[in-house]
Amino acid sequence: MLNRKKRNLILATLLTIFVLTACGNTEQTASSADTESTSQSQSSEVSGEPETVKILNNKESLCLAPVHIAIINGYFDEEFAAIGQKHEIVVSNVDTVTEQITSGEINAGYGLTGTLMQPISNGLAISFVTGLHRGCTKFYVKSGSGINSLEDLKGKTIGVASLADSAPIQLKRKLHSLGFTVNGADADIEFVAYAMTDLPIALDNGAVDAIGIHDPVAYNAEKNYDFDKILDIGEDEVFSKEYCCQAYVSQDLIANNPEGAAAYARAIQKAAAFVQACPEEAARLQVENGYMPSESDEDIKSYGEILASLNYEPSVTLGRDTFTASFKDLQETGDLDTSLDIDEFTAKVFPDLEGVPDSITYNPDTKEFTENN
Repeated sequence: MLNRKKRNLILATLLTIFVLTACGNTEQTASSADTESTSQSQSSEVSGEPETVKILNNKESLCLAPVHIAIINGYFDEEFAAIGQKHEIVVSNVDTVTEQITSGEINAGYGLTGTLMQPISNGLAISFVTGLHRGCTKFYVKSGSGINSLEDLKGKTIGVASLADSAPIQLKRKLHSLGFTVNGADADIEFVAYAMTDLPIALDNGAVDAIGIHDPVAYNAEKNYDFDKILDIGEDEVFSKEYCCQAYVSQDLIANNPEGAAAYARAIQKAAAFVQACPEEAARLQVENGYMPSESDEDIKSYGEILASLNYEPSVTLGRDTFTASFKDLQETGDLDTSLDIDEFTAKVFPDLEGVPDSITYNPDTKEFTENN
């Protein structure tokens, strides 16, 4: 029988498949996109009929819980039926999302704010529609390393899943605020890329001085290694108010089918509100419906603990605030073009959609949703 440490490491590997769309591995190599039969539909060939809304999904990604719950609990079905439209669930992977959005194979999804900032600024035609959850990224050093604070990272090497991942983006923002030079030949830090599940091993072996990782890898690393946490964006005074992950749609969808874009936003808000109110129930539903692997009830409990540690209360306003704060900081660090006008860019990339509430909450006792504006 596998010991607990090995078992948790195997579990962590399974959990991080395609977790870019939520919280994780940016180096996953997956199969080509397939479609599920949750709503069997193809784009309409009838002139003038709204296009089918094609929603990104992937199994075995815990933080994608709102998408899974929206499917399982029928929130997508309800919202699209209410406007007389169809939707399609498209199983995709991290390596082809940009191409699939551009081609129209996908037009609604869910991703890390920091990871998407540069692609959006470079022309990726998507717009955020609501913030979904906070607190999924953590930074660790090895106990006894002599690194006791963020200031001690000067001159150090930080392991991340990808140089384009949200972890280095978040750390750059934080260290810049502390006076670090974070880009260029004179940078005070160096980032190196490893596969997400290899990062704890790299730190434990001394290959890097610190690592930036996402849950659930962070959750398992903290339990299985002698690491000290030096930054948790869910606890940081600034970052705890920001969304690590947000829902988006293509700008073409907003232009051609704003009702469909709004239906997607409402459904995903409902699902996030359900996860916030019932994290262990959400985890159980993910497992029972084949969206997450499980060997025992202990796995469901662990999944529920992770979901409960992340704030899944959705909000358009706070999601937009996250975007503008990131935008300003990344212009200062040199990661975004300083000529871009933040007001014009935000109006395009985080618009108000008619019929979408600012937030939604769920009462598990009455099983009712409340829209908050």
